[in-house]
Amino acid sequence: MVQMAAEAGTTDIVATPHANDQYAYDPETVHAKVAELQAACVGGIRIHWGCDFHMSYGNVQDALQNPTKYTIDGGSYLLIEFSDMVIPPNTSAVLDQLLSVGIVPIVTHPERNPILQKKLSLLRDWVERDCLVQVTAGSFLGRFGRAAEKATRELMARDLVHVVASDAHDLRHRTTALNRAYHHIEKHYSLQHAQALLVRNPGAVVMGQSVDSQGLMGSERKAPLWRRLLG
Repeated sequence: MVQMAAEAGTTDIVATPHANDQYAYDPETVHAKVAELQAACVGGIRIHWGCDFHMSYGNVQDALQNPTKYTIDGGSYLLIEFSDMVIPPNTSAVLDQLLSVGIVPIVTHPERNPILQKKLSLLRDWVERDCLVQVTAGSFLGRFGRAAEKATRELMARDLVHVVASDAHDLRHRTTALNRAYHHIEKHYSLQHAQALLVRNPGAVVMGQSVDSQGLMGSERKAPLWRRLLG
């Protein structure tokens, strides 16, 4: 999968095992596996560690006490996956709590979530709180059905997409190759969109730099300064 990504032009990958009630997240194990994978990689591709964080009570409390445990490379950014069954009414308050300790939530694949597909206004509220939104590359190409593709177009129209990622699981159906999505976005939106969503913003995330959540395509608002950045 790493070789496929490199051949498609990817330079950096964030490995994101689940952190939920079924799969306990052990940073030491993840770091060891990432180091093993990095040592086996050729072509200069860089592997970063993180997780797909589920918003359970235990996870949230642990993250508040240990803000860098679940974040990408121990920096500020945290990939958050919401349940397909329910979005708790106190979610905005919980996101505020995470932000208050220097964690910047990145909401992953909301376009594939059947609840968030119908409540895109929630994402606007979260982005206004300084959260970010990540959309799966395959959603642009219709690989997750019409509802996900439609939600992706709507999120783009509302300027609510900050990062596009592979969310890869295998070599055939959900792969690490991002070049088709890049060319699709360049063709149907602009080169500026493709560069921002697949190069500039993801690069800022893995480097621990700030990403402007307010007005992706050229807003004059000042980008927020996160409390904790990678050196």
